[in-house]
Amino acid sequence: MESFIIEGGHLLKGTITPQGAKNEALQVICATLLTTEKVEIRNIPDILDVNNLIQLLKEIGVKVTRENRNDYVFQADDLKLDYLESDEFVHKCAALRGSVLMIGPLLARFGKAVVAEPGGDKIGRRRLDTHFLGFKYLGAHFDFNEQRNVYEIHSNGLKGCYMLLDEASVTGTANIIMASVFAKGTTTIYNAACEPYIQQLCHLLNQMGAVISGIGSNLLTIVGVESLHGASHRILPDMIEVGSFIGMAAMVGDGIRIKNVSLSNLGIIPSAFRRLGVKIKVEGDDLVIPRQAHYVIDSFIDGSIMTLADAPWPGLTPDLLSVLLVVATQARGSVLFHQKMFESRLFFVDKLIDMGAQIILCDPHRAVVVGHDHKKRLRAGRMTSPDIRAGIALLIAALSANGTSRIDNIAQIDRGYEDIEARLNALGAHIQRVNP
Repeated sequence: MESFIIEGGHLLKGTITPQGAKNEALQVICATLLTTEKVEIRNIPDILDVNNLIQLLKEIGVKVTRENRNDYVFQADDLKLDYLESDEFVHKCAALRGSVLMIGPLLARFGKAVVAEPGGDKIGRRRLDTHFLGFKYLGAHFDFNEQRNVYEIHSNGLKGCYMLLDEASVTGTANIIMASVFAKGTTTIYNAACEPYIQQLCHLLNQMGAVISGIGSNLLTIVGVESLHGASHRILPDMIEVGSFIGMAAMVGDGIRIKNVSLSNLGIIPSAFRRLGVKIKVEGDDLVIPRQAHYVIDSFIDGSIMTLADAPWPGLTPDLLSVLLVVATQARGSVLFHQKMFESRLFFVDKLIDMGAQIILCDPHRAVVVGHDHKKRLRAGRMTSPDIRAGIALLIAALSANGTSRIDNIAQIDRGYEDIEARLNALGAHIQRVNP
């Protein structure tokens, strides 16, 4: 298990470009299963979760051509259908969260799929009910195989219908969209997730010949078609990485430019950091974060304590609350963070408390941060990354800390961030990757 050794206290300066969006990549790569023709996808991030999904597609028979580090061509014209039902395949899917996005395309194209509980972050319960209910609305049937501990899903032909989702699940919406493209008739999905990832998936599917309208809203209409064809698609910059870099620049930056961020797809993210007092300049499609001796947390108009809470798009993504929380530890003022979606995602704050942060963990969903206003630096320490986003938050904390820190289990960080230590070292960080 590899670790990072971080020498804190070095200011970062320069320009950094965000990678392609991880969550979009997982969706659009799985969408290539819907056609026998070639699909070109550019700007794919070279990260663990995405690479593991690509490897899994190779093993089921997808022809994968890597044109350069971040550009691929996929062709799913000769899949190994027997292998798709094997215990080996199910076991591999169980270790990879992104594999759940294969269910919709496989069900749509072949009328069957096998589902195990997928792996991923340890951030609390991540149920699949929304996926399953959507498939059932379309006419799929489920059988639980106790011996294999898997659900076997099958259909004799999906049929379009109206459905109201029980929650605006991003992966659930993506899976249902992909299952619906071949469904007979018209499918209407209300309370659909409408994140940029979902919008991009819909744009790709329309390029491939699907008929999807309402893109960008929570009401999607999909008219079923007989088949899809090849297309070319470019993945957006990763808005979570953009937010991570904003937080890093606020904590340890000496003037950082974040290039080509696709500003129109960042939603409320810049505003959330501005509420913590972080200055952000917009120059074209770049964000410039100047060095700040102090940043002051806003209060609400009535003078009450600022609250930052996650919410479905266009609200604040839960993936950035960990970073925002770390940034608040060195702000002037206090702020309440309310993590609504995952009941274990705030548990990493005990590591920040050990580093000297003033944080009150109210319950699994809420934490109050009293900022140090840069008057007291965090202490270095030894930590373990519990998930991708807590991992990058702890890395930011370590970069700002007094002394040398160690973060173990950095495979969690590698799952979502491409060459992170090399890219940050180029800005002036001192991060070393070591083996046990």
